[in-house]
Amino acid sequence: MNKLFTTLSKVSLGVMVTLSVVACNQNAKTGANNASDSTVSPSSTTAKEEKIVYINSDSLSEKYVYFKDIRAKLEGKVKKAQSDLQAKGQAFQREVAEYQQKAGSMSASERQATEEKLARKQDELGRLDQNASASIQQDESAEFNNVYNAITEYLKKHAKENGYTLVLTYSKTNPTVLYADSKLDITNDVIDALNKEYSSKKSAEKK
Repeated sequence: MNKLFTTLSKVSLGVMVTLSVVACNQNAKTGANNASDSTVSPSSTTAKEEKIVYINSDSLSEKYVYFKDIRAKLEGKVKKAQSDLQAKGQAFQREVAEYQQKAGSMSASERQATEEKLARKQDELGRLDQNASASIQQDESAEFNNVYNAITEYLKKHAKENGYTLVLTYSKTNPTVLYADSKLDITNDVIDALNKEYSSKKSAEKK
């Protein structure tokens, strides 16, 4: 049963990886041509300045309401599974204790039958534990894939609207970006927009 206690410790914004978002312009096409053409003038090779920004994924996981709702939902499933397994485990332990008290007065065939029944129940508890863990892990994967998609779809749109050529992400536990000018930090803007989008979606679903 210990598997369930560690399942949710893996819940994090690990799905957030470095995101490359190409702006909706012709830089990608003309850049390749310019790089191979030695006769291109210096002014034509710098037609547009690349815009790179970044997002703090720690803040995103703490303040994005959709992510927090999913995390709370999964935590609820883990607690329920733990409670159900604990109740079944305690009932099994009572059966074992009762058998141990009566074993001395039971016939050999009765003892054998009872022990076989208890062994089957023990195996069943093991399967329930494994199935519950697998189910929660599957839910985690599906739910956080939805979170990832929501973030990346918004960033694609946001990048096009603002002309960003690259959107990076970093966290204290995975500091792929060691230094960046705070002027390039778009975390708060992205969180505000994502929360508004999620709030609108929840309101629409309630109607």
